[in-house]
Amino acid sequence: MYYIDDKEYKCSVSVTMDIFNDRWKLAVIWYLLENDKRFKELCEDINAISQKTLTIKLKELEEKNIIKREVFAQVPPKVVYSLTPIGLKLKPVLKEMFEWGIEYVKENGKITDENVCNTTICWN
Repeated sequence: MYYIDDKEYKCSVSVTMDIFNDRWKLAVIWYLLENDKRFKELCEDINAISQKTLTIKLKELEEKNIIKREVFAQVPPKVVYSLTPIGLKLKPVLKEMFEWGIEYVKENGKITDENVCNTTICWN
């Protein structure tokens, strides 16, 4: 058995699915793989997400120790989000998802040069 926050799981995949139960959390992690970001930068990167939803997802990921929220004592306040060591371990998983998505589209659709995901993530 696996126990997290008073929840019992029979399989580690269930733990993962419980944490990443929506598309927004993976999007946040994807963009934090590039570098640490401020709230506004994440809003711009994930342009389909509302500020309210982003705030909720950031708090959920912080509670799960996947991201870190660092507040700088200055005016105006500066808050920077980054991945924790366990969050960084998702990098190879997201790399595989990135590559799988490309292969899937090649086999079942088409890729154009318009609005293609250009990542600056260093995979090594």
